[in-house]
Amino acid sequence: YLIGDGECYGREYNTEECGWDGGDCTEFNKYPDCKADDPSYIGDGVCDGGEFNTEECGWDGGDCTELNAKYPDCKVDAPYLIGDGECYGREYNTEEC
Repeated sequence: YLIGDGECYGREYNTEECGWDGGDCTEFNKYPDCKADDPSYIGDGVCDGGEFNTEECGWDGGDCTELNAKYPDCKVDAPYLIGDGECYGREYNTEEC
């Protein structure tokens, strides 16, 4: 019931025998060197940062491209919080971010 449900689970589901998780891992498989723990975050429309926001993972499947262009030196755990109308302080309230 997990195969083809719209979420890439990776590992044993992301195999040729399982049809690359019923097609759910198509976006993730564009980045063969990506070692992110949760492949469902790649290309999901949210810039997740960390291990996802790397060249190997295609800057989170393109989700972080705009943020990286606008704030190239901003390194925070949850970049999706940048510009959401809330002030989180600390590392989010810097010139870099």
